Amino acid sequence: MKKLILILLFASILFACQTNDDIPLTYEEGTNEYINDWIYTQMKRYYYWNESMPGKGNLSLPPKEYFGSLVNKNDRFSYAIHTSSAETFPQSLQNSFGFDLSFMEYEGQVYGVVMYVLSKSPAERNGLERGQLITAIGGTALSQENYNNLYQNLLATKDAKLQMVSYSEKSGFTVPKQINISQGFSFLQPVLSQVIPYQNNKVGYIEIPHFYVGLSKSLLNAFQEFKNQSVNEVVVDLRYNGGGDVSSATALSILLAPNIQSTNQFIRFKGNSNGGEVNQTFKESLEMNESQVSFEALRAAHLQIRRVYVLCGGHTASASEIIINNLKPFMEVITIGEKTVGKDVASFPVEDDRIVGAQAKWVLYPAIYKLFNANGEGNYAAGLQPTVVLKEFQELEVFPLGNMNEILLKQALNSMSGNRRSIKGMTIQTLKKQNLNVVSEPLVIKKTWP
Repeated sequence: MKKLILILLFASILFACQTNDDIPLTYEEGTNEYINDWIYTQMKRYYYWNESMPGKGNLSLPPKEYFGSLVNKNDRFSYAIHTSSAETFPQSLQNSFGFDLSFMEYEGQVYGVVMYVLSKSPAERNGLERGQLITAIGGTALSQENYNNLYQNLLATKDAKLQMVSYSEKSGFTVPKQINISQGFSFLQPVLSQVIPYQNNKVGYIEIPHFYVGLSKSLLNAFQEFKNQSVNEVVVDLRYNGGGDVSSATALSILLAPNIQSTNQFIRFKGNSNGGEVNQTFKESLEMNESQVSFEALRAAHLQIRRVYVLCGGHTASASEIIINNLKPFMEVITIGEKTVGKDVASFPVEDDRIVGAQAKWVLYPAIYKLFNANGEGNYAAGLQPTVVLKEFQELEVFPLGNMNEILLKQALNSMSGNRRSIKGMTIQTLKKQNLNVVSEPLVIKKTWP
C-alpha cells in the first residue's frame, strides 16, 4: 500500500509539473490546423532555411497561404499543391496552352512575340508559330500601359483570343488574323537535333525543351548520329528549358565532358543540419532515375570536343543551369544569350500520407538542397551571367530555333571562327513582364533521407 501511494504521489507531481507545451496538440482531420501542423513539421525537417523559419503562428490560415508564410524571403521556388485543386498548381501559358510570350516595342507599337510553341500542344494545333507577333489579346490592342495586365488575364483564362500578324524583312507584315486557343495538355517534347556544315566545321545543334525522366536514350541517339557525321563542335539550346530530371541532365553532361571517369564527382547537394551533404559521381547521379542507359554507353557516343556552346536566357533554369555550372570543371562552357533564372536548389516531393489510400492530398516542394559543382562552385541564385550577352529579340523577324539566321545560333557559329562580339540588330525595346512568379520545373531527385 505504501509503495502504491508513493507511485501515485510521484505521478501526480509529474503531471502537475507539465506545461501546456509538453502536451502534444491534436487537430480534427481535414481542418486547416490539421494540415498546417503537418506542413510546419515537414518544413522544419526538410527545408533548407529551416533555422530561419518563424514559429507555428496562425494554423487556421488556408494551407497555401500558411505555406507561403514559412518560406524564406530569398526563396522564389518552393511551393505547395493540392492534387485535386488545379488553382494551387503553378500557372503558366506553357502549362495551359503550350506557348509563351515576350513583349517588345517597335516604332511606338507594342507586340507580343511568340517565343516558342510546344509540339502537339493546343497552341500548335491552332496554328501558332514561333516568331508570330500578337497585336491584341482578348480584343484589346497592346500598349505600354496594358500589356502586363493583358498577360495576367491570359494566364487566368481558359480560352485565349489573340490577334496575330507575321513579319519578314522581305515581304513586311501580313494581314492580321485571329487565333482562338482553348486550354489543353501538352505531352513529352521531342529533342530536336541537326548537323550544320559551317566553314570548316560540322556543328551538332541540339535543342532540349525539358529534361524529363528517361531522356537519356534520345540524347544518346542524337549524339551517336553526331559522331557518325564527324561533328567537331556542339551547340546545346537550353534557352526555354526550365529544368526537370537531374539524371537526364547528367546523361547530357556525360556525353559532352572530355576525359571523365564514372567515379569523378559531378554534383554536390548541401542541405540543412538534418540532411547534411550528399556528393555524387557521374555514375551515381545518372543512376538516380536512369536504369536503361549506362555510363559506358553514353561515353561511347562522346565526341572529340573540348568546348560546348550553350544558348541560354531568362527561362533557363534548374537542371539546365546544372549543365552550365557543373560542366565548367571539365571543359570550356561558352554561354550565349541572357542571364539565367538562378534556380540553384533541388527538391523532392513531400506528400501528406497520413490518410491511407487518399488520392487528394497536399504535396510540398520545398527547397531542400543547394547545388554545387565538383569544385564547390555554386550560389548562383541571382542567375548565371552568359559569356556573350545577347538579346534574343533584336529584330521583328524572328527565325525558327535551329535556323542559321536565328540570332543566338548565328552568334555561336560566328564565335567558332573567333568573333565573339555581340551581333547588333535594329532598335527594339524589350519590355519586362512585371510581378510574375518564375515558373520552372522542380529539380527531380530521389528522396535521400527519411
